[in-house]
Amino acid sequence: MGYSVGQVAGFAGVTVRTLHHYDEIGLLAPGERSHAGHRRYDDADLDRLQQILFYRELGFPLDEVAALLDDPEADPRAHLRRQHELLTARIEKLQKMAAAVEHAMEARTMGINLTPEEKFEVFGDKDPEEHAEEAERRWGGTETYAESQRRTARYTKDDWKRMQAEVAAWGERYDALMAAGERPDGVRAMDMAEEHRQHITKWFYTCTYEIHRGLGDMYVADERFKAFYDSMRPGLAGHLRDAITANAARQTGEV
Repeated sequence: MGYSVGQVAGFAGVTVRTLHHYDEIGLLAPGERSHAGHRRYDDADLDRLQQILFYRELGFPLDEVAALLDDPEADPRAHLRRQHELLTARIEKLQKMAAAVEHAMEARTMGINLTPEEKFEVFGDKDPEEHAEEAERRWGGTETYAESQRRTARYTKDDWKRMQAEVAAWGERYDALMAAGERPDGVRAMDMAEEHRQHITKWFYTCTYEIHRGLGDMYVADERFKAFYDSMRPGLAGHLRDAITANAARQTGEV
């Protein structure tokens, strides 16, 4: 007795209305009718429907689909070969598009919304992606990391340059502080550590004293961060770590 229109719609993932339309325009007329006049589809009808849906997925209009399928010179294997070639070409195109989207996603994830020229102008020979990847590995998935990504994704070249100018000015003052012999637990050093914490809160995420202590430890333990701070003055990374620890104890009332 073949398959009902509802069954075929379920098999193919289309609506009954679509099958009725295909019948009305002569694209897919069911091979049988029940005694009550209802459409009944046989296996040959299902094969034709599969071909129709392949071509529709590839973007062919219905009139072209009909012309291709009703071509007396074509056989089913020719249709399959043509569809395979078209699908292969589409897959290659989609893969290229996916690669482009992934590249854009990576740039957005790193939170540095700059052109290559702007990155070079702002960061010079430093690699901002290296630190971004480290941050994602350590804190990816946390709300703190998400907040940092949301905020930095909006920064322009001028924002990054202004932030770096603040860091450079802070580094010069910390260098002078160390040159003057200030101890890490001295008031001036602790004030500079507090300024450092507030800079992070201003530009990236809410930096609690607990988070700040963890950052201080990282500045000493991670050679890349240690090199960054020690480039301002040898020993600055360790001095800052101790000042951060002392400032956190001062601000939270710890002994």
